[in-house]
This record gives sequence, structure tokens and C-alpha cells, in this order.
Amino acid sequence: MQYGAMNFPIKPTCQELEDIAALGFDYLELTMDPPQAHYSSIRQQMNSILSALNSHAMNVICHLPTFVSTADLTDSIREASLQEILNSLEVAAELGSQKVVLHPGHIGGLGAYVMETAMAYANESLAVVISRAQDLGLCVCLENMFPRCRSFFKPADFVEILQRFPDLKLTLDTGHANIGSQGGQRIFRFIEKFGQRIGHLHISDNLGDHDDHIPVGAGKIDFLKIVKALKKCGYDDTATLEIFSEDRRELRASRDRFDRLLKTEDR
Repeated sequence: MQYGAMNFPIKPTCQELEDIAALGFDYLELTMDPPQAHYSSIRQQMNSILSALNSHAMNVICHLPTFVSTADLTDSIREASLQEILNSLEVAAELGSQKVVLHPGHIGGLGAYVMETAMAYANESLAVVISRAQDLGLCVCLENMFPRCRSFFKPADFVEILQRFPDLKLTLDTGHANIGSQGGQRIFRFIEKFGQRIGHLHISDNLGDHDDHIPVGAGKIDFLKIVKALKKCGYDDTATLEIFSEDRRELRASRDRFDRLLKTEDR
């Protein structure tokens, strides 16, 4: 398994990269959000970032912009959001990103009252992004969300889009899948249904109600059972620790806990 960690995009990207490298991670998952990691800022720092990645023998995975509205009911907002993602894709390709993580369109505002229309916009935007990514040689890993997003949080929500795009992969976010899931079973339904389509992992723990991003073992998620399920489907690729703590030693500790579970299952 390759392990990565995310930059906090309110902090300078190059310093974030150095801090994550110092913790011994294999790659940076570059969250391409303002103010510090907008695609325009990344492009200005391209040489420095590539040099640092090379000096630390690290790879990069790009997380496309999070706080955009590609399913918005207002055409101009939706189109501007889509353009932000397309521009970010170009920069991800320039960075040589291994893969790109994409959030599906969030259904908010009045979209909740016209779900069919909002979902049509979300899927239309997804199709444009996936097509452009394929042109750039990038593998898209679509992330499962949580119930408040109203879409793309249940395994059934992914059936049609994964059938439509055979090269599309799933980013399985353990924290998202645990929210509002009785007994944490949604995680295992994702693995059982889409084990061969998982292309990336986001690892964090929570108590089942909110996206807490707490250390592995601090919440209610059964990571030993997750490891067993992942082993069964043969997953052995990239896993980003999404532990949002001011003490970044928690990132390393969570990575080591998860890795020990993997090695225990190997014996």
C-alpha cells in the first residue's frame, strides 16, 4: 500500500509538501483549493513543487476543487464551477498526477426540491470532467459522499455512472461511508459491490454522525474488518490519511495503525 496525506490549502503549498515528506509519506494528495492551492497558484509554483517531489522521491495525487457547485441550478454558477475543475485538470496533468479525486456535484439549495433536474446537471458535469480527464491521460476516482449531500452517498448511486464510464474508479472514503450508516455497514456494501472498481482510499475515523476526521481507532469504524474486506477484493494501491489534527504526528500514527492491521492480515 502507498500512503499519502493532504495539504491544508490555507497554508503555503511547498511548506505543506515539506512537512508531509518529513513524516515519511509516499505521496502528497494536493487539494487544489484557494487561497494557497488554487490551480493558478500551483502553476506559478510548478517548478518548485516538482523539484521538491523529486528530491523526496514522492508522487502526487490531485484532489480537484472541493468547494464548487457543478450541480447548481444557476447556469452561470454551474458553468464557472465546471471551468474551475477543467482548469485544475490541466494543471494536474502538468504535475504528472497519478490520479485525480473528484467530488460529485453537491445538491444544495432549491436543488433538493427538483432532484431530477439537479442530478441531470450533476451527471452532465461529471461526463464533461471524465471525458477531459481521459483526454489528458488522467484516471478519475469519484468519491462517495455523505447523506447531507443528497446524492452519490449510497452504492446504488454509483451503478449507472460506473457502467457508463468503464475507466472511472471509486475513491472509497471510510469516514463518509460511516455517517448515518447503521452498524457502519455502508462501507462494506461499497467494497462488496465495487471492490474491483476502487482506485483510491480516504482513511479517517468518526463517531457516525459527522465527518470528524479523527485518528484511526478513535471512533467507531471497524478498520480491521475493512482491511479484511479490502484484502479479499485484492485492493493494494493508494490510501490517503485524512486526519485533520493540528498535531500532524496523528497522521503518521494513524498510517502506522492502519498498516499494522494490513500486516496482521498478511500473517
